[in-house]
Amino acid sequence: MSADGGGPGLRVTVVGGGVIGLTCALQLRRAGHRTEVWSADPVARTTSAVAAAIWSPYRAAPADDVLRWGATTLGVLVALADDPASGVVLMPGTVVHRGPDPVWWAPVVPGSRPATADELPAGAPAGTRCVVPVVDMGRYLPWLLDACRAAGVVVRSARVDSLADVPGDVVVLAAGLRSGPLLGDGSGFPVQGQVVRLADPGLTEWVLDEENPGGVTYVVPRGRDVVCGGTAVEGADGTEPDPDVERDVLERTVALVPALRGAAVVSRAVGLRPGRPEVRLDRTEVEGRPVISCYGHGGAGVTLSWGCAEDVVALT
Repeated sequence: MSADGGGPGLRVTVVGGGVIGLTCALQLRRAGHRTEVWSADPVARTTSAVAAAIWSPYRAAPADDVLRWGATTLGVLVALADDPASGVVLMPGTVVHRGPDPVWWAPVVPGSRPATADELPAGAPAGTRCVVPVVDMGRYLPWLLDACRAAGVVVRSARVDSLADVPGDVVVLAAGLRSGPLLGDGSGFPVQGQVVRLADPGLTEWVLDEENPGGVTYVVPRGRDVVCGGTAVEGADGTEPDPDVERDVLERTVALVPALRGAAVVSRAVGLRPGRPEVRLDRTEVEGRPVISCYGHGGAGVTLSWGCAEDVVALT
C-alpha cells in the first residue's frame, strides 16, 4: 500500500466524518482498500464531538450485536488508553439502577461487580461498579483523523445529497441522521441530548443514572472539565442549549455528586443522537453498486465504533 491511498484494494468512499465514519475508514484502509471520507462537517462540529463518550451501550439495539460490537470496541479502547495522545483513559465508576440485577451489559466488562452501600450516591438503591474507558472527544477525534490521514485515507469536505454523486467501487454510509434519507429509510429520528461542562473539582470517578426519575443523568470527569448531562428527547431537533433544561440537569447531577456544587460552567452543548429502532449494519445494492450501511447507533457511537467497523470491513 502506498501512503497516498493507492494499493490493490477496492476504492471505498465513506460518507460521514464522525466517530463511526472515521473508524470505518481507518479499518478499511488498514485492510488494503483505497479509502476516502466525505464529510459535511469538520470533526469538531459532528454530533460525536458533543458526546460525554464513556463506554456504555446507551439506546442501541439489537442487544446481542450491541454486546459483540461493544466488547470488541472495549478491547481496542483499553489498549488505546496506553497512548496519552488518544484522549482515552480508564476510569472507575458506578452505574446506578433501581433493581437488584446488574446492568444488562455488565457481563462483557471484566471486573464488574455490585456496588457496596458506601460506593452508591445518596438515595441510590443499587448499582454496578466497573472500570471502563472515558474518551475525551476533543482529543480523540483529532487523533482518529490524524490516524486516518497517516494511513493514507483521503478526507474531503463534501455534503452528499445523492449516493449517485459519490465515487467508488463501494460506498459506506455512516453519516448518522443524514444516512437514512439517502437510502429512502425513514426509520431514523433525532434523540436530543443537552450537556453542560463544569470545571473539574478533582473528581476521579464517573456516575451514570439512566433510570433517574428526572431523566437520564450522568457525571463524567475529564480532568479539564466534567461533562454533566443530560437529556434524551426523541424527535427534538433543536441544537441551542435551553437554560431551564440546564438548570434541571445541574440539580440532578449535583444531587448525585455534591462536590460539583458551585463549580463554574466551562461550556455547554446540544447534540442530536442518531436514533433508530436498531443499528443498521448491512450490505445492499443501489444502482448496481454495493452500499454498506452503518448508522443508527443512538447514544453508543463511540462504544460500538470499532466493533461495527470490523463488520463493515467483513462486508466490503
